[in-house]
Amino acid sequence: MIIVADNIRITDQIIADAISQMNPAPIQKMVVECEKAGAQAIDINSGPLPRSPEKHMTFLIDAVQKVTKLPLIIDTANPKAMEAGVRACRNIPIINGFSLEPAKLDKILPLALELRTDIIAYLLYPNGHVPPDGDKRLETALELFEQFKKTGIDEKRLIIDPVIVPLSWQDGKFQAMEVLRVIKHLPDIFGFPVRTIAGLSNLTTGRGHKAQKIIMEKAYLSMLASAGLSMIMMNVFHPGTVKTAKACNLLIDEKIFAWEEMD
Repeated sequence: MIIVADNIRITDQIIADAISQMNPAPIQKMVVECEKAGAQAIDINSGPLPRSPEKHMTFLIDAVQKVTKLPLIIDTANPKAMEAGVRACRNIPIINGFSLEPAKLDKILPLALELRTDIIAYLLYPNGHVPPDGDKRLETALELFEQFKKTGIDEKRLIIDPVIVPLSWQDGKFQAMEVLRVIKHLPDIFGFPVRTIAGLSNLTTGRGHKAQKIIMEKAYLSMLASAGLSMIMMNVFHPGTVKTAKACNLLIDEKIFAWEEMD
């Protein structure tokens, strides 16, 4: 289970100001801290970038690449920004992502074919809503796969995000359990070992004490690992959660266990 830092996001005012001012230093500082905290990949969530998207995305990618060689995931709904970001990458990144929403099918998905990248698919309805249960998510996954195959992209490039929702939703606990069921069944539904990714930070969005949220993060992370999740997108500045992810990986790994690897 690969640990992906979700800390480089436009919703963080420090990152937003740095992008607006074209100031690489705060971004680079946070990227270095993410890597030290245990990140194995970096998700770069630039938001829509409505003004000068190519310029700002190229700046952002260049700033990040100057301080890390970790794999990058480019997270934006702006096709111009996405293309500029992928082209600015020294190594092939992952596009994040597409869904059944028409604009993303028409503009984001074809970029994965043209630019030869892996791409994340969100299990969402065309209107952007979350399916109500695991069965509907699996139906959505099959619809997405059909759209994906039409492009001619190799199936090995597909990564599925089953979409974790906040526990604070009325059906939040039910949805959390359904996501686990989806992760377990996707390989059987698709007929090959499709990779999966999930955004752990979504689970604890909303009101609540930080300590309580971290307890729930760690508990659910273990369940995701047991279900077979391939990549976890998370706040790597929660050290206890990172330690839990590493411990899960030790348990899942086929190598003989050694306590020394816990250090």
